[in-house]
Amino acid sequence: MSEPIKADQEPPQSGSIDLGGLGDALVAMVDDEPLVIELTQAFLEAAGFSRFTSTSDPSTAIAMLRRERPKVLLLDINMPRVTGFDVLAGMQIDPVLKHIPTIVLTTAEDPETKLRALDLGASDFLRKPVDPSELALRMRNTLSAAAYRESIQKAFARYVSPRLVERIINEAAPFGAKPQHAEVVVLFADLRGFTHMTEVIDVEPLVDMLNEYFAVLTEAAYQFDGTIFNMAGDSLLVGFNVPFPQPNAAARAWRTAMEMQLRFGAVAARWRERYSITGGLGIGMCRGDAVIGNVGSPNFMSYTMIGNTVNIAARLMELAGAGEALVSGELFESIRKQVPAGRVESRGSIGLRGCTEAIPVFSIRL
Repeated sequence: MSEPIKADQEPPQSGSIDLGGLGDALVAMVDDEPLVIELTQAFLEAAGFSRFTSTSDPSTAIAMLRRERPKVLLLDINMPRVTGFDVLAGMQIDPVLKHIPTIVLTTAEDPETKLRALDLGASDFLRKPVDPSELALRMRNTLSAAAYRESIQKAFARYVSPRLVERIINEAAPFGAKPQHAEVVVLFADLRGFTHMTEVIDVEPLVDMLNEYFAVLTEAAYQFDGTIFNMAGDSLLVGFNVPFPQPNAAARAWRTAMEMQLRFGAVAARWRERYSITGGLGIGMCRGDAVIGNVGSPNFMSYTMIGNTVNIAARLMELAGAGEALVSGELFESIRKQVPAGRVESRGSIGLRGCTEAIPVFSIRL
């Protein structure tokens, strides 16, 4: 077993620790004893950690963390003037620093110190003198957990606005097994002229075009915190007021439609120049109840929206022309004041495929 790290000893020799590819993670340390920092760094480098930053002046800790953005922090608690508690409190009010895993190192034995540190966001807690092998293992496990969290964040960010990812991870409830009823605003967007494109453009550039098209549409949806539910062929399904309530969901959906048209306009211009083709964007939107939940088999599940509201939005999308949004009457009443009167035309009540009754529809020129 390795000897504990003390300020009056030579760096201990490390045992063989499998870091699993985490050795290049930047490690930060804040301790008012420079020799403890030096000894800790020597051990960590021997254990396979290759990147290290530190300060023995705790008053500069927050600035260092903002500048360096380490993957893990080793933090002493009992320091003069600025304590480890003060550093933790400062990290908690910073939207980036509060997510840095922090391992607290202290000589304190009372449970109140540990509880206070954990309450301020500390990830782990080790008493000084610290056993270096245990520290390395704790760091490896902490970094592994942080890497897993980052992978989950990246996965969710493919479907929802990055601003919603953290809330989804912390609450998790929207993705539970039980379906829920919710009032939603559904937006379907579809690429007009796509069939012709498939006939005249080779597969590889066609795929690049689709990627470009979906990129600008999803960016527009994320700008207003929409949730991407599906991409199929050349169509995109976006939901609002889901997975979390949005009091201004209708306005968000309308601004998303306008932003999609604006961003796609630049893409369409490039396509005309490159391939001498014309593409357009048709949008269908509806507001109403839907069932939100996981649908599928034990081997494959999809978090999605189902119901008449979704069907109506899809049918309106099919009817919309290039540069046009067809909007259900109920939704239009929610956004009427935001839509320039000169862009709106009533289509009257329209019977849609799969619907038992005709619904009022408004055409909005984007």
